[in-house]
Amino acid sequence: MIPRRAFLAAAAPLAFAQQPLILPLLPPTPGNPRNTEGDFLPLRDGRILFAYTKFTGGTSDHATAHIAARYSSDLGQTWTANDVTLLENEGGMNVMSVSLLRLKKSRRIAFFYLRKDSDTKCAPFLRYSSDEGKTWTRDPIPVILDNPGYHVLNNDRVIQTSRGRLVAPVALHTSPEGKWTGRGNVRIYMSDDEGQHWRRSPQILECPDAANKTGLQEPGVVELKGGRLMLFCRTALGSQYVSYSNDGGGSWREPGPGPLISPVSPASIERIPKTGHLLAVWNDHSQIAPELKGRRTPLTLAISRDEGKTWERKRNLLDDPKGWYCYTAVEFVKDRILLGFASGGSEGLSNLSRTQIASIPLGWLYR
Repeated sequence: MIPRRAFLAAAAPLAFAQQPLILPLLPPTPGNPRNTEGDFLPLRDGRILFAYTKFTGGTSDHATAHIAARYSSDLGQTWTANDVTLLENEGGMNVMSVSLLRLKKSRRIAFFYLRKDSDTKCAPFLRYSSDEGKTWTRDPIPVILDNPGYHVLNNDRVIQTSRGRLVAPVALHTSPEGKWTGRGNVRIYMSDDEGQHWRRSPQILECPDAANKTGLQEPGVVELKGGRLMLFCRTALGSQYVSYSNDGGGSWREPGPGPLISPVSPASIERIPKTGHLLAVWNDHSQIAPELKGRRTPLTLAISRDEGKTWERKRNLLDDPKGWYCYTAVEFVKDRILLGFASGGSEGLSNLSRTQIASIPLGWLYR
């Protein structure tokens, strides 16, 4: 592990060019026991913004938290040492789980986040910035208007399709009686005017196993070649479950098991601009030791040349058996992959306590 002092010192050029650089950027501190669920955005001045959830009231998902930011001026090798607050806590519990997008038409920044008011009321909202994140629109836009309840939109989850549509995959965890439930079902929300107005796909995607207690959770979406969309969700059934849409998210096939073998932990899938292949980041349990089943380790990367049907070039970035790696943000900067991920479980840290940032050369993944 790279010592903490390294994150403010430039890496050696040769090492930076050829090997992954892992920065323990945001460890827990007194009064700030957890830093997780963030996202990246390249700014026009060449800097990279990393926004994340800064918890100040405890380590639980319901603890007090706000959205903070750090910046890099050297493609992710080093980061500023002090936080900048992007959004104060406006929820009854917290605000968390950031997704950032550069909108294609207006070129504004779209800033999505969850506002959590109670264990039965949680929903995503949207603000904009026209000055590269210095200020944000005053009145947030709700993504969901049709259904109250506890909705989960993970960090780095909202996508913008090649035609400009915004797609937000959301899991609802509220029972018909209005009580929170661990079992999730998935609803897809779409906008064709850069987030000013939203509508929901009429389908509600349910786990085929009606008896499964987790259902479909923490969904993500990626656009495939030809415009098809692929949905992927964490389950307790041994793999990420997948579904497909041929009409930009309006209708979906019944979900079924996909090739990414994993515990109950989210995956991330995005397209590598330079090669056109898909990149997956997840906890690969295809060959996991029995005593590690259920743990969110290792942190694995792989590529797909056939649009997610099969995965190859599997590389474990971190594989501490006590480790806990999840809630990844992905960004591509020149010939490198930036990953921001929650980690813990070792070094006396709770499972969800700190964010690390990895800068990974594409050559390391492909060789």
